[in-house]
Amino acid sequence: MKLIKELSYTKSHEWVKWIDETTALVGITDHAQEALGDIVFINLPEVGGKITVGTSFGDVESVKAVSEVYAPVSGVVSKINETLLDEPEKVNTDAYGSWFMEVSNITAKDKLLTDIEYAKIIEE
Repeated sequence: MKLIKELSYTKSHEWVKWIDETTALVGITDHAQEALGDIVFINLPEVGGKITVGTSFGDVESVKAVSEVYAPVSGVVSKINETLLDEPEKVNTDAYGSWFMEVSNITAKDKLLTDIEYAKIIEE
């Protein structure tokens, strides 16, 4: 399992990469993609839509199951990674390079975790 020190994480296995104080990229962790297995479909939110911390913004379908993805922050979806709509398997090969959405105007953050805190959660 790979973790990146500069990212923030959630208990529900999303990562956050801060671009500035109110803008961030969001994706799922290496641990999550590993647990899901081969990803075959990703449902992403609409650009311009509002997301609320702790609520589902999309889902990931793998050969094993369909899992919801939860917003680690509240804000506005400013971009989605359209490449993943056609090539969802990229998440399996590069979970941290395969961001799902960019969120701007961030007004709330969940209880984001450091890489060390997240590692302790998934070890339990």
